[in-house]
Amino acid sequence: NDEPQSCEVSFAEDDALGLKAGYSLRLDYDVDSPNPAYDGFWMKLNGLDTAGYDTLGFYIRGDRELGYTSRVKIELKDLSNIPSAYLVSGVTDTWQKVSIPLEKFRKVKDWANLNEFVVVFDDVNSRPKEGTIYIDQIELTKAS
Repeated sequence: NDEPQSCEVSFAEDDALGLKAGYSLRLDYDVDSPNPAYDGFWMKLNGLDTAGYDTLGFYIRGDRELGYTSRVKIELKDLSNIPSAYLVSGVTDTWQKVSIPLEKFRKVKDWANLNEFVVVFDDVNSRPKEGTIYIDQIELTKAS
């Protein structure tokens, strides 16, 4: 019920790999509020079995014209729905690959039943408190 807080989700014709038919996830966030503020985007994984994987990867960039935070919190949740967070820092306005070892998500206990992938913007980490972030090519990988 806090009107200033929001996260609008859409697709942008801006693919991290330069694919002509590709799109990326566009997240327009606003956590500029007099109250403690956080919002974000979540994707249901419906008990995805990730037991054989060891890394979460994706591409990320900020929007130079609209502004963006250089730090974004990524959360994974198993079926217990207890958030396990990792803070991604160093976001710029050019696409960069982020690879997070799954072991960094210490509160996930059941890798055979992953329930959610979450991107969190909050008034503590997000500077500026309003802006746009793009995310693309979310994947789980195994060490070779």
